[in-house]
Amino acid sequence: MSIEGKKIIVTGSASGMGEATLKAYVQAGASVIGMDVSDDTGGLICENANKDGPGKCSYLHVDVSDKSSVSDAFANANDILGGLDVLAHPAAIQRSSDASEVSVEDWDLMFAINVKGTMLTNQIAQSYMKLNGGGSIINFGSISGLRPEPAASAYSAAKGAVHSWTRTAAGSWGKDNIRVNAILPAIATPMYRAARERSSEEENLASHWRNSVPIALGQEYGDPEKDLAPVMVFFASDASKFITGQLIPVDGGQTAGL
Repeated sequence: MSIEGKKIIVTGSASGMGEATLKAYVQAGASVIGMDVSDDTGGLICENANKDGPGKCSYLHVDVSDKSSVSDAFANANDILGGLDVLAHPAAIQRSSDASEVSVEDWDLMFAINVKGTMLTNQIAQSYMKLNGGGSIINFGSISGLRPEPAASAYSAAKGAVHSWTRTAAGSWGKDNIRVNAILPAIATPMYRAARERSSEEENLASHWRNSVPIALGQEYGDPEKDLAPVMVFFASDASKFITGQLIPVDGGQTAGL
Protein backbone atom coordinates (compact mmCIF):
# COMPACT_ATOMS: atom_id res chain seq x y z
CA MET A 1 0.00 0.00 0.00
CA SER A 2 2.94 2.34 -0.45
CA ILE A 3 2.27 5.70 -2.08
CA GLU A 4 5.78 7.04 -1.57
CA GLY A 5 6.66 9.24 -4.53
CA LYS A 6 3.09 9.27 -5.92
CA LYS A 7 2.04 12.55 -7.53
CA ILE A 8 -1.34 13.57 -6.17
CA ILE A 9 -3.93 16.36 -6.37
CA VAL A 10 -6.41 16.76 -3.49
CA THR A 11 -9.36 19.12 -3.96
CA GLY A 12 -11.26 20.60 -1.04
CA SER A 13 -8.04 20.38 0.94
CA ALA A 14 -8.73 23.30 3.29
CA SER A 15 -11.06 21.40 5.63
CA GLY A 16 -12.69 18.14 6.61
CA MET A 17 -12.08 15.06 4.51
CA GLY A 18 -9.85 16.88 2.03
CA GLU A 19 -7.59 18.11 4.81
CA ALA A 20 -7.35 14.65 6.38
CA THR A 21 -6.61 13.10 2.99
CA LEU A 22 -3.87 15.59 2.19
CA LYS A 23 -2.18 15.07 5.55
CA ALA A 24 -2.29 11.29 5.17
CA TYR A 25 -0.72 11.45 1.71
CA VAL A 26 2.11 13.72 2.85
CA GLN A 27 2.73 11.51 5.88
CA ALA A 28 2.94 8.52 3.52
CA GLY A 29 5.64 10.17 1.42
CA ALA A 30 3.65 11.43 -1.57
CA SER A 31 4.09 14.69 -3.47
CA VAL A 32 0.79 16.51 -3.07
CA ILE A 33 -0.91 19.61 -4.44
CA GLY A 34 -3.79 20.77 -2.25
CA MET A 35 -6.52 22.84 -3.93
CA ASP A 36 -9.43 24.84 -2.55
CA VAL A 37 -11.12 28.26 -2.67
CA SER A 38 -10.10 29.03 0.94
CA ASP A 39 -6.58 30.11 0.14
CA ASP A 40 -5.32 31.25 3.56
CA THR A 41 -6.46 28.08 5.30
CA GLY A 42 -5.40 25.84 2.43
CA GLY A 43 -1.91 27.31 2.36
CA LEU A 44 -1.51 26.98 6.12
CA ILE A 45 -2.59 23.33 6.06
CA CYS A 46 0.08 22.60 3.46
CA GLU A 47 2.71 24.42 5.48
CA ASN A 48 1.88 22.38 8.56
CA ALA A 49 1.82 19.13 6.61
CA ASN A 50 5.30 19.86 5.28
CA LYS A 51 6.63 20.16 8.82
CA ASP A 52 5.74 16.53 9.47
CA GLY A 53 6.73 15.12 6.06
CA PRO A 54 8.25 12.96 4.71
CA GLY A 55 6.28 13.88 1.59
CA LYS A 56 5.76 17.42 0.40
CA CYS A 57 2.81 19.67 -0.27
CA SER A 58 2.06 22.82 -2.24
CA TYR A 59 -1.19 24.75 -2.47
CA LEU A 60 -3.07 26.16 -5.46
CA HIS A 61 -6.39 27.98 -5.74
CA VAL A 62 -9.15 26.29 -7.73
CA ASP A 63 -12.86 26.81 -8.36
CA VAL A 64 -13.96 23.33 -9.41
CA SER A 65 -17.11 24.67 -11.07
CA ASP A 66 -15.08 26.81 -13.51
CA LYS A 67 -13.39 25.03 -16.42
CA SER A 68 -10.64 27.59 -16.94
CA SER A 69 -9.81 27.58 -13.22
CA VAL A 70 -9.55 23.78 -13.16
CA SER A 71 -7.54 23.70 -16.39
CA ASP A 72 -5.06 26.30 -15.17
CA ALA A 73 -4.69 24.82 -11.68
CA PHE A 74 -4.22 21.25 -12.93
CA ALA A 75 -1.72 22.34 -15.59
CA ASN A 76 0.26 24.16 -12.91
CA ALA A 77 0.06 21.16 -10.59
CA ASN A 78 1.19 18.80 -13.35
CA ASP A 79 4.21 21.01 -13.99
CA ILE A 80 5.09 21.19 -10.29
CA LEU A 81 4.64 17.46 -9.72
CA GLY A 82 6.12 16.31 -13.03
CA GLY A 83 3.04 14.21 -13.82
CA LEU A 84 -0.12 13.00 -12.10
CA ASP A 85 -0.88 9.61 -10.54
CA VAL A 86 -3.88 10.28 -8.31
CA LEU A 87 -6.80 12.70 -8.01
CA ALA A 88 -8.65 12.71 -4.69
CA HIS A 89 -11.76 14.84 -5.12
CA PRO A 90 -13.63 15.51 -1.86
CA ALA A 91 -14.57 19.11 -2.81
CA ALA A 92 -18.33 19.58 -2.45
CA ILE A 93 -21.06 21.67 -0.85
CA GLN A 94 -24.29 20.74 0.94
CA ARG A 95 -27.53 22.68 1.26
CA SER A 96 -30.90 21.82 2.75
CA SER A 97 -33.76 21.87 0.24
CA ASP A 98 -37.26 20.46 0.23
CA ALA A 99 -38.27 18.86 -3.07
CA SER A 100 -41.30 21.12 -3.35
CA GLU A 101 -39.44 24.31 -2.65
CA VAL A 102 -35.85 23.91 -3.84
CA SER A 103 -34.88 27.00 -5.82
CA VAL A 104 -33.35 27.03 -9.27
CA GLU A 105 -30.41 28.94 -7.82
CA ASP A 106 -29.69 26.31 -5.15
CA TRP A 107 -30.16 23.49 -7.66
CA ASP A 108 -27.78 25.06 -10.16
CA LEU A 109 -25.16 25.79 -7.48
CA MET A 110 -25.31 22.23 -6.14
CA PHE A 111 -24.87 20.73 -9.59
CA ALA A 112 -22.21 23.25 -10.66
CA ILE A 113 -19.90 22.36 -7.77
CA ASN A 114 -20.78 18.75 -6.94
CA VAL A 115 -21.48 17.37 -10.42
CA LYS A 116 -19.84 19.65 -12.98
CA GLY A 117 -16.89 19.99 -10.62
CA THR A 118 -16.50 16.22 -10.56
CA MET A 119 -16.74 15.99 -14.34
CA LEU A 120 -14.22 18.79 -14.96
CA THR A 121 -11.62 17.64 -12.44
CA ASN A 122 -11.93 14.03 -13.62
CA GLN A 123 -11.66 14.87 -17.32
CA ILE A 124 -8.60 17.04 -16.90
CA ALA A 125 -6.94 14.60 -14.50
CA GLN A 126 -7.56 11.80 -17.00
CA SER A 127 -5.77 13.72 -19.74
CA TYR A 128 -2.60 13.87 -17.62
CA MET A 129 -2.88 10.37 -16.19
CA LYS A 130 -3.21 8.91 -19.68
CA LEU A 131 0.15 10.42 -20.58
CA ASN A 132 1.58 8.99 -17.37
CA GLY A 133 0.42 5.42 -18.07
CA GLY A 134 -2.61 5.37 -15.77
CA GLY A 135 -3.76 6.39 -12.34
CA SER A 136 -6.50 6.53 -9.74
CA ILE A 137 -9.41 8.97 -9.46
CA ILE A 138 -11.24 8.96 -6.13
CA ASN A 139 -14.55 10.80 -6.19
CA PHE A 140 -16.90 11.41 -3.29
CA GLY A 141 -20.48 10.23 -3.42
CA SER A 142 -22.89 9.89 -0.53
CA ILE A 143 -25.53 7.65 0.98
CA SER A 144 -27.74 10.66 0.18
CA GLY A 145 -27.44 9.67 -3.47
CA LEU A 146 -28.87 6.21 -2.70
CA ARG A 147 -31.88 6.96 -0.50
CA PRO A 148 -34.70 9.52 -0.27
CA GLU A 149 -33.51 12.78 1.29
CA PRO A 150 -36.58 14.96 1.98
CA ALA A 151 -34.45 17.68 3.61
CA ALA A 152 -31.66 17.68 0.98
CA SER A 153 -33.28 17.07 -2.40
CA ALA A 154 -30.72 18.87 -4.58
CA TYR A 155 -27.76 17.39 -2.73
CA SER A 156 -29.21 13.90 -3.04
CA ALA A 157 -29.77 14.34 -6.77
CA ALA A 158 -26.27 15.71 -7.27
CA LYS A 159 -24.60 12.85 -5.43
CA GLY A 160 -26.67 10.35 -7.41
CA ALA A 161 -25.26 11.96 -10.53
CA VAL A 162 -21.72 11.62 -9.14
CA HIS A 163 -22.33 7.90 -8.65
CA SER A 164 -23.49 7.46 -12.24
CA TRP A 165 -20.62 9.54 -13.60
CA THR A 166 -18.08 7.52 -11.61
CA ARG A 167 -19.25 4.25 -13.13
CA THR A 168 -19.33 5.74 -16.64
CA ALA A 169 -15.87 7.27 -16.34
CA ALA A 170 -14.49 3.98 -15.03
CA GLY A 171 -15.93 2.17 -18.03
CA SER A 172 -14.57 4.74 -20.43
CA TRP A 173 -11.05 5.07 -19.06
CA GLY A 174 -10.20 1.53 -18.04
CA LYS A 175 -8.45 1.09 -21.39
CA ASP A 176 -6.06 3.84 -20.29
CA ASN A 177 -5.30 2.01 -17.02
CA ILE A 178 -7.22 4.69 -15.10
CA ARG A 179 -9.51 3.47 -12.34
CA VAL A 180 -12.36 5.61 -11.01
CA ASN A 181 -14.13 4.91 -7.73
CA ALA A 182 -16.33 6.88 -5.34
CA ILE A 183 -16.15 6.93 -1.56
CA LEU A 184 -19.50 7.19 0.27
CA PRO A 185 -18.46 8.51 3.68
CA ALA A 186 -20.20 8.90 7.01
CA ILE A 187 -17.51 11.08 8.51
CA ALA A 188 -17.80 13.83 11.13
CA THR A 189 -16.75 16.95 9.24
CA PRO A 190 -17.78 20.63 9.57
CA MET A 191 -20.22 20.13 6.67
CA TYR A 192 -21.73 17.07 8.36
CA ARG A 193 -22.14 18.87 11.68
CA ALA A 194 -23.85 21.82 9.99
CA ALA A 195 -26.24 19.47 8.20
CA ARG A 196 -27.00 17.62 11.46
CA GLU A 197 -27.76 20.87 13.23
CA ARG A 198 -30.15 21.91 10.47
CA SER A 199 -31.88 18.53 10.59
CA SER A 200 -32.19 18.67 14.37
CA GLU A 201 -33.81 22.07 14.17
CA GLU A 202 -36.12 21.31 11.29
CA GLU A 203 -37.06 17.66 11.77
CA ASN A 204 -35.75 16.60 15.19
CA LEU A 205 -33.55 13.91 13.63
CA ALA A 206 -30.66 14.10 16.06
CA SER A 207 -31.24 10.54 17.26
CA HIS A 208 -31.32 9.34 13.64
CA TRP A 209 -27.86 10.76 12.98
CA ARG A 210 -26.45 9.00 16.05
CA ASN A 211 -28.21 5.67 15.60
CA SER A 212 -27.81 5.09 11.85
CA VAL A 213 -24.22 3.80 12.10
CA PRO A 214 -24.29 0.21 13.40
CA ILE A 215 -20.59 0.06 14.27
CA ALA A 216 -20.80 3.09 16.58
CA LEU A 217 -24.33 3.41 17.94
CA GLY A 218 -24.86 6.55 19.96
CA GLN A 219 -21.60 8.10 18.80
CA GLU A 220 -20.48 10.56 16.15
CA TYR A 221 -19.81 9.53 12.58
CA GLY A 222 -16.30 8.37 11.70
CA ASP A 223 -13.14 10.32 12.29
CA PRO A 224 -11.55 11.82 9.12
CA GLU A 225 -7.98 10.91 10.03
CA LYS A 226 -8.55 7.55 11.73
CA ASP A 227 -11.38 6.11 9.65
CA LEU A 228 -11.22 7.76 6.22
CA ALA A 229 -7.57 8.59 5.60
CA PRO A 230 -6.31 4.95 5.54
CA VAL A 231 -8.95 4.12 2.91
CA MET A 232 -7.82 7.08 0.82
CA VAL A 233 -4.22 5.83 1.00
CA PHE A 234 -5.36 2.39 -0.15
CA PHE A 235 -7.20 3.76 -3.20
CA ALA A 236 -4.22 5.95 -4.09
CA SER A 237 -1.89 2.96 -3.92
CA ASP A 238 -1.29 0.17 -6.42
CA ALA A 239 -2.90 -2.22 -3.94
CA SER A 240 -6.27 -1.08 -5.35
CA LYS A 241 -5.26 -1.52 -8.99
CA PHE A 242 -7.99 -4.12 -9.69
CA ILE A 243 -10.86 -2.05 -8.25
CA THR A 244 -12.76 0.39 -10.45
CA GLY A 245 -16.29 1.67 -11.04
CA GLN A 246 -17.24 1.02 -7.42
CA LEU A 247 -19.18 2.94 -4.79
CA ILE A 248 -17.30 2.29 -1.55
CA PRO A 249 -19.20 3.06 1.69
CA VAL A 250 -16.92 4.15 4.53
CA ASP A 251 -19.79 4.54 6.93
CA GLY A 252 -19.66 2.07 9.79
CA GLY A 253 -22.37 -0.01 8.14
CA GLN A 254 -24.93 2.74 7.54
CA THR A 255 -25.46 1.84 3.89
CA ALA A 256 -26.07 -1.79 4.83
CA GLY A 257 -29.34 -0.70 6.40
CA LEU A 258 -30.84 0.51 3.12
